Amino acid sequence: MSPPLADQHAIVTGGGRGIGGAIAAALAREGATVSVLGRDGGRLAAQVEALGGPSRAQAVSVDVADEASVRAAFAAVQGRFGRVDILVNNAGQVESAPFARTDSALWQRMLAVNLTGTYLCTRAALPEMVARGAGRIVNVASTAGLVGYAYVAAYCAAKHGVVGLTRALALECAKSGVTVNAVCPGYTETDLIREAVASIVQKTGRSESEARAALVARNPQARMVQPAEVANAVLWLCLPGSEAITGQAIAVAGGEVMG
Repeated sequence: MSPPLADQHAIVTGGGRGIGGAIAAALAREGATVSVLGRDGGRLAAQVEALGGPSRAQAVSVDVADEASVRAAFAAVQGRFGRVDILVNNAGQVESAPFARTDSALWQRMLAVNLTGTYLCTRAALPEMVARGAGRIVNVASTAGLVGYAYVAAYCAAKHGVVGLTRALALECAKSGVTVNAVCPGYTETDLIREAVASIVQKTGRSESEARAALVARNPQARMVQPAEVANAVLWLCLPGSEAITGQAIAVAGGEVMG
């Protein structure tokens, strides 16, 4: 029996590491060919090999915040693997600062990568999905798209925007055969968390273990979420049988956010 995604082509932005890497691996295990997009060519190349080599995966460099770069990247991946059946908008970036020190440059960086990047990649893939009458879009937002966190106002605003975009598009596409959902991880064991811990240590003088404990304390399960757990949620939304799930913002956060 063929795997459930055997005839599907998936694009995963920010697919070279962390949550994106785990998502790419989960989709590939279920039979999809996968295009991993990002900025780090070395990481992307290693990911292609991990996914089964050039016959099963490809890597394309992209700046998701740049419209011309996105157009070129999508043309490249479609030229190799054809139509896009699944789009996972995972590329993201977080910087922390008190609001009083959140200048316009930081604000624009957070919106550009986290929100505008999602918009540009979705715009590149959605029309063909709608015309074909089938497609899955999953936006990797964050619990920061559902609640507020101090010192990351720009990031929270961007991720709330991703959730709002998800809900609006789900309604627009409801009769088209295309589903649009968001997955909202809590603090997840990735390079971003390691960077956040380092920032806390530098700015507060706490030890690394104290900084990690402060983040873990937000999770009622008292642990970091693992990338594979986020990937499993994304995979479920892409598998046959989830056609009625659209417009949702699903928290993967150990009970931190409910409702």
